[in-house]
Amino acid sequence: MSSNILWSIGAAFLAYVGFRLFKRLLRNIARRKGVADKRLFYIEKVFELLFVVAALIVIAFIWSVDIKGVSVVASSIFAIIGVAMFAQWSILSNITASIIIFFTFPARVGDKIKVIDGENSIEGTIQEIALFQVELKDDEGNVVLYPNNLLLQKPVIKIK
Repeated sequence: MSSNILWSIGAAFLAYVGFRLFKRLLRNIARRKGVADKRLFYIEKVFELLFVVAALIVIAFIWSVDIKGVSVVASSIFAIIGVAMFAQWSILSNITASIIIFFTFPARVGDKIKVIDGENSIEGTIQEIALFQVELKDDEGNVVLYPNNLLLQKPVIKIK
């Protein structure tokens, strides 16, 4: 029993240290790319949640939690979450797109871009890249909120 406690503390500590190191890596990437602190905060919170879930799974294995009981509860919870996410699938896709944009998008806050979308093309200066949308300010001073998932699906031209 006491060895389980030690292993659990070790797993929690390892998850904490792992997240701190990963957070440092994220901050270095953000500094190199000139990412705003608010945007970095959102990305850190998403990965922090992933580290906590991973630690809880490891601790469940350490304590030999009955997989059958957990699988019934987990499948019920995932079914409810699945129905909710199906109703709001764009929320999850925008969060995922935000993480992809953080690591790969070539434009930064202050850059002028054009999103090609047929007759609905949008051109403007990036004011902020948030968890769900990119805020663009067009030449007329209008603020356009463009969803992150659509930004990844459409061609984007970075205007110099």
